[in-house]
Amino acid sequence: MLLAAVQWCVMHPAESLNDAAAWSTLRGYGDKPVPLAGDGAPMVTEFAVVELAAALGKSLEAGRAYLAEALELRYRLPKTWTALTSGVLPAWKARSIARRTLHLPEKGARFVDTHVHHCAASIGPAALERVVEEALVRFDPDEAERIRFERTEVRHVTIQTRQVSFDGHVDCWATLDLADALDLEDALTKGADRLAALGSKEAEGSRRATALGDMARRQLVLEFDADPKPLVVHVHQTPDGTVDQVVRVENTRGFVLAGQLADWCTRAATSPTGKITIKPVIDLAEHIHVEAYEVPDRLSQQTRLRDHHCVFPWCTRPAFQHSQVDDDHVIPRSRGGATATENVGPLCRRHHRGKTHGGWQHSSPGPGSYRWTSPCGTTYTVDHHGTVDHDTGPPEP
Repeated sequence: MLLAAVQWCVMHPAESLNDAAAWSTLRGYGDKPVPLAGDGAPMVTEFAVVELAAALGKSLEAGRAYLAEALELRYRLPKTWTALTSGVLPAWKARSIARRTLHLPEKGARFVDTHVHHCAASIGPAALERVVEEALVRFDPDEAERIRFERTEVRHVTIQTRQVSFDGHVDCWATLDLADALDLEDALTKGADRLAALGSKEAEGSRRATALGDMARRQLVLEFDADPKPLVVHVHQTPDGTVDQVVRVENTRGFVLAGQLADWCTRAATSPTGKITIKPVIDLAEHIHVEAYEVPDRLSQQTRLRDHHCVFPWCTRPAFQHSQVDDDHVIPRSRGGATATENVGPLCRRHHRGKTHGGWQHSSPGPGSYRWTSPCGTTYTVDHHGTVDHDTGPPEP
């Protein structure tokens, strides 16, 4: 159906309108060219859209949207289009990707296409949205900055004091700035833990609610003097000295605009308890090698930034959860493995035990790439593209 829709558009390009039709268009009642997809996709005659929508049994709006998605895939997402036409990618999933890139500039659409086509059949909505938002920031920064300022208006804290349950409870919800949300989460966690240490038998959620009330009453139940969990960001500077607009947030594995980082830094600098720490550049391509068994902080940071998460098949535990993730020697030190960039990777505690005691084996063909073999002989590859199960093969068309 999508192939036929594209062919229909090819048969009715804007250039097909003759002089008489163009004159009628000027008078306001004739056929005219209409843009459907984003920049770089051809325009189509308006009446061709009307006819195809009727043939598909769709409303004009639905038919127009269907044609827009077809053209977006064919002309602005060529790699995703190839996955679709080869039978690897379901049509509904291809359309959902195209729907999210229509507003992007042409380079932004190609960015999404490059980063998504290899995993288009399995990518989830949240991951896709992150790639689309990054494309917007990189290739249309003015629009991204405008949206950022508009979204500050959605922040709120709402407490339903007029809707009280018979047992004295009310609902509250909020939309917060990320820095504020992380500080609040840290404070509530500490408050709930402190209440438990003082003997509270309530569930954790109940203790967190009590801690929030204590904060409102300015009672010093929380350890405000304790060091809060830092907000960690990574900024990339290009060779010409400009700062990349995409700022990576380690705490959430997401990103924000450089303008948002500037706001946070200003807030921290003017706060009595604010603190900004700038660390040296970490070169992910550098080869680090030490003679000791213990992995130094510099090597640990490099490999965790490179791999992002536990490198066991399908695992997504963030690499920077230091209390739950270890720096693992791919080739054990006892068998001559080096403490070096190409032989160290993050493994969460459970999967580390699975490798050490459960019969799992793995090797590293190159930095950031891992080849795993299960006790039953199943093989997997884990790298920046995700996990590939070599025993299942590609999906059937």
